[in-house]
Amino acid sequence: MLEIRPNCEHCGKDLPNTSTEAMICSFECTYCKECALEIFENVCPTCSGNFVSRPIRPQKFIEKYPASIKRVFDKKDLEKARLNSNKYKNINPEER
Repeated sequence: MLEIRPNCEHCGKDLPNTSTEAMICSFECTYCKECALEIFENVCPTCSGNFVSRPIRPQKFIEKYPASIKRVFDKKDLEKARLNSNKYKNINPEER
């Protein structure tokens, strides 16, 4: 089950469960759309996977399965991230 992390790991922007700005990779690294698409060019700076929009957990399940309250903040080295993005942004997913 997804943790539904509460913030962008790079810039710290709040991304509550209802946010349509949240993007995740296959390891659930969580970034806002601006960081995921504009800064990291759709390449996760941690795992080199791509990003997809994070789903919104329906309100009727939030009480039983609450979103995470643990904030993860790990501002990335932008030069290293740029090199990673350039290396992987146009590669077929099977080649990552």
